[in-house]
Amino acid sequence: MPTAILAEDEPILLAQLKAKMTKLWPELDIKATAADGEEALAAITEHEPDFALLDIQMPEMTGIEVAKHLAAHRGVGGVDTLKTHIIFVTAYDQYAVEAFEAGAIDYVLKPYTDERLAATVERLKSRLGAQPPAPAQDLDSLMRRLAEKLNPGAEPLTWIKASIGQQLRLIPVEEVLYFQSDEKYTVVMTPEVEALIKTPIKELLEGLDPKKFWQIHRSTIVAAKAIEAVTRDFRGQAQVKIKGRKELLTVSRPFSHLFKQM
Repeated sequence: MPTAILAEDEPILLAQLKAKMTKLWPELDIKATAADGEEALAAITEHEPDFALLDIQMPEMTGIEVAKHLAAHRGVGGVDTLKTHIIFVTAYDQYAVEAFEAGAIDYVLKPYTDERLAATVERLKSRLGAQPPAPAQDLDSLMRRLAEKLNPGAEPLTWIKASIGQQLRLIPVEEVLYFQSDEKYTVVMTPEVEALIKTPIKELLEGLDPKKFWQIHRSTIVAAKAIEAVTRDFRGQAQVKIKGRKELLTVSRPFSHLFKQM
């Protein structure tokens, strides 16, 4: 029996999507639903469904961020950790949808009509046992094309403007060990300085290279090259040790699969 998880942050639309998918594909076993990106990532990690329908615009993490996060770490420790086909749910207009079609990545347009979902169901049935999920480079390419269409002129993040005391300093992204936020500020930690910015983690993720920076908690992003070790406490909670630092950074459950083989 094929399995799926559905992620949509609007409760009415989520209920509608679930009802229509159940009607159009009675054999589909919907293992879980999620209201934000973190819940979706946790559900995919736990259930390893055949399919995941992810709304692009969700709190905590966007659908594309969830997919990129999983795809970038597929094969960690020699194990294929992503066998789930991702289908993006989008309200983008046809101009932006060209980016999906160019990457041969599945999508379904809002609003959820029987006609649109029926076409999606047929595509998904053909995916069963067929080609593997989209690799990280395909999702990176998709993000670039979407950025070009939706945010012309957007540049990748190379510098961080941060406050150190009364001074404003430009910090090269390559020097950052980790970012960690609270309700008001985000700490930028480098080997030399600790600085503050007001940019939230979600916004930082949009400009950082997912191969170089890993989100390990809703409030923490670490530079992969800065990870010295991963330990576990008495409860089995994973914690990251950063090179040259004494503090341990907690790995929350939705991101624990990154270190499953460690």
